[in-house]
Amino acid sequence: MNEFAISLNTVWMLLAAMLVFFMQPGFALCEAGFTRSKNTANILMKNFCDFMLGSVCFWLIGFGIMFGCEGAGFMGMPNLGNLGFMTREDGLPIEGFLMFQTVFCATSATIVSGAMAERTKFSMYLVYSLFISVLIYPIEAHWSWGGGWLNDGGEGTFMHDLFGTGFHDFAGSTVVHSVGGWLALVGALVLGPRRGKYAANGQSRAIPGHSLSLAAVGVFILWFGWFGFNPGSQLAAFGEVNSLAISHTFVTTNIAACTGGVATLIVSWIRYGKPSLSLTLNGILAGLVAITDGCDLVNIPGAAIIGLIAGIIMPLSVEFIDHVLHIDDPVGASSVHGVCGMLGTILTGLFATGEVDDTMVGLFYGGGFGFLGAQIFGALTVGLWAAGTGFVLFKTIDKVHGLRVPARIEDEGLDIYEHGETAYGDA
Repeated sequence: MNEFAISLNTVWMLLAAMLVFFMQPGFALCEAGFTRSKNTANILMKNFCDFMLGSVCFWLIGFGIMFGCEGAGFMGMPNLGNLGFMTREDGLPIEGFLMFQTVFCATSATIVSGAMAERTKFSMYLVYSLFISVLIYPIEAHWSWGGGWLNDGGEGTFMHDLFGTGFHDFAGSTVVHSVGGWLALVGALVLGPRRGKYAANGQSRAIPGHSLSLAAVGVFILWFGWFGFNPGSQLAAFGEVNSLAISHTFVTTNIAACTGGVATLIVSWIRYGKPSLSLTLNGILAGLVAITDGCDLVNIPGAAIIGLIAGIIMPLSVEFIDHVLHIDDPVGASSVHGVCGMLGTILTGLFATGEVDDTMVGLFYGGGFGFLGAQIFGALTVGLWAAGTGFVLFKTIDKVHGLRVPARIEDEGLDIYEHGETAYGDA
């Protein structure tokens, strides 16, 4: 590849990394808006720490586990900060590629923050965020993106023998979002609901967030950042093939976000009598999460349908988790990222057209059950990994040191007791 092509592709990759990094303030504002003002500084601090600690830990250990020893079945080797183990045939600088992967790792870790908001000890949050960045995310990401067993559909491999193809996740519906969502669900389960969330008879009580304005701005930022998340995963901009692929993923990403938001708006209007802004915001995110797996493989109508389905399922999932399972997730992270991440992965097995990769053809386009089976298997395998390791992690922390703040701190707010300051001067 010529020097100009490498330079252009590098700039594109780093620009995409900047957009994905900009999703961090999006998550921070969204989570802060959906929770109470007395915990805002705590929410913002956690989102900063996700990226600060995650970047260092992923560089030191996680990057090697994810990409070291290509072809290893379970995990690579920790690199201990040394990037010399890796070379890339496409000529992209390893340091640039590290930065691109770092922002994805940080996204998965920060999803957990919202579901466990308003009652988690800050010190223990740092502990489990570190474990996510060092072990839980890099290991499963190695399976799909690091040359591991799940994505390997070559002759004689486990996935080829079982399904005839490997598992596909273009930008992370499962690898990033579903993992964060299932960790959020089991974390909220182990932690328990916020005080006053459920009545003695088990009836759920609404605990409104303090600023839908902040949440709305956060979702706009996330939507914008997703144009780095999905199109950026092409990792190249030079040439007609790449320019067409980037353009296509831009459109499918946007269409799914729009149909997801519209679907949730309609569902909330019918079900609750009013078009809910808070649910619609999560409906947009649900569409974005769902399309992230197959934004490269599905056509525009397929993307619209995937977003529509996610936008319908998401509010029903939120209601089920809250009212039936009695798991308190203040921002709906487990539904938006966990449920819709898995859903989008499976729907790719239905709607992939086969125009990009003729080994990955959806059931609705004559591909049979092979690719669909690989998608279901991959989504379930990674989901079980995240939920299982997360449950062990959270239970261990809870038994050893305790995850939850005392009742008085929860009632009066984490900002003053955990950080010695408030987000609002007149609070």
